[in-house]
Amino acid sequence: MSYSVAGMGPEWIVVLVVVVLLFGSSQLPKLARSLGQAQKEFKQGMDEGEKGAGPNTSADTTDATDTKS
Repeated sequence: MSYSVAGMGPEWIVVLVVVVLLFGSSQLPKLARSLGQAQKEFKQGMDEGEKGAGPNTSADTTDATDTKS
């Protein structure tokens, strides 16, 4: 079973109608904008996590036996 963008089917139309009814046409741009911003922040966090995660990197660089009391 293969789906294409052109043949999305009637279930997507029902989903879109329900979304419009729930949020209203005036709220949809605001909702799309906030979802896009959340996706952008998530990608930035993933990129920062990949940069910081290396084989020799550690958040704690102090020795556990080194205590200064």
